Amino acid sequence: MEDTKLIKAVYNSQNNSLTIYNECDEILIRRKQITPEQMSAIERVFEQKHAKRIDTSNNSFTYIDSK
Repeated sequence: MEDTKLIKAVYNSQNNSLTIYNECDEILIRRKQITPEQMSAIERVFEQKHAKRIDTSNNSFTYIDSK
């Protein structure tokens, strides 16, 4: 996550995939088959960067950062 950028990260628990978008809603990164351990580590990074979790349903989530 970069300063002054709007970043959106969407985790889909159905297929264990993570997609990260830039401020133009373009895909920056897409990863499949994320393990629970990897997902926990990624979430900790988002929390350290003060990203806001905006979706908490069904073990899926969306984080957004807009420093």
